[in-house]
Amino acid sequence: MSETLELLKDLIRRESVTPKDAGCQDVLAERLTKLGFKAERLDFDDTQNIWLRRGNQFPLFTFLGHTDVVPPGPLDAWLSPPFEPTIREGKLYGRGAADMKGGIASFMTAVERFVANHPNHRGSIAIMMTSDEEGIATNGVVKVVNILEQRQEKIDWCLVGEPSSDKKIGDVIRVGRRGSLCAKLTVIGIQGHVAYPELAENPIHTFAPALKALTEEVWDSGNAFFPPTSLQVSNINAGTGAENIIPGAAEVQFNLRFCTELDVETIKQRTCAILDQYGFKYDLQWRLSGNPFLTENGELIEATHAAIKTVTGFDTLDDTGGGTSDGRFIAPTGAQVIELGPLNESIHKINEHVSLDDLETLSDIYEQILINLLA
Repeated sequence: MSETLELLKDLIRRESVTPKDAGCQDVLAERLTKLGFKAERLDFDDTQNIWLRRGNQFPLFTFLGHTDVVPPGPLDAWLSPPFEPTIREGKLYGRGAADMKGGIASFMTAVERFVANHPNHRGSIAIMMTSDEEGIATNGVVKVVNILEQRQEKIDWCLVGEPSSDKKIGDVIRVGRRGSLCAKLTVIGIQGHVAYPELAENPIHTFAPALKALTEEVWDSGNAFFPPTSLQVSNINAGTGAENIIPGAAEVQFNLRFCTELDVETIKQRTCAILDQYGFKYDLQWRLSGNPFLTENGELIEATHAAIKTVTGFDTLDDTGGGTSDGRFIAPTGAQVIELGPLNESIHKINEHVSLDDLETLSDIYEQILINLLA
């Protein structure tokens, strides 16, 4: 069995459903401290974070990852228990296999080989891990980065091991992500009997035209790097459950995935302008999950393209699709940030899996990136 596969199996066995770490970070620290990495715990509330660094010089290359996973869902729908790593037809099955313990295992063994072959490498290598990526992400990377910034510990290059690949390993790297802005809108009406609508005010009825306007709004046209901004309604809730009561309020949740053509304040102002056209009372609360970021060219992208070409023989595609990642907390510091990891076809699904061959290929790519930048 390969080192990468054995490590991944160990990590999958640990039921680290967010925000639990279940000892995963201890495993990583034990392996890396033997290679001269200094381990620093930076835990907040129920979230475990670790910063592992080898060297004090710059440039600083950082692998970023999360040890937490999403819940497995109905256990009887899995062909094998989600926290018992199982090999079938050249694939390893288990929760977190692709998102993102597979990426972690691959860059861990890549680092181990690189340090063994290049003990006097230039600059520094770091591993940043959190158990708060799949949750609300308030006590993880965002707080670790604040600490690093306060002590002027600047990251130059950051590679996030999120599952970025599409059809084959390394065919896509993420060089940016859209921003994510969440909204909770409460439309205020007057509760009453459905037989006496003149004595009530139905918030569903008053909001309906505004809903149409919000969803049809053209927020921007996107640009060369990002698709147009999209608003999607995720939940509408109103009423008491009784069929003869006009509700007194309606709650609507929606999200905007926005590109670099917009900023948060502009979105808020335009949203309120649309709502105000219809004359109903409302309360609107916002939560910014992350601003958009983009890494344009630079040494990290060049080194990654070259590494993928060396290991696989094909050229990779730069992309900004998908959801958010913890890279959004690193990019504002000025670091070059990309995402490169396993195939994303099975992430968050029942029977999540990763190809055994892909694990080794990915580890080789990570090692070659280190060689290109630090050897």
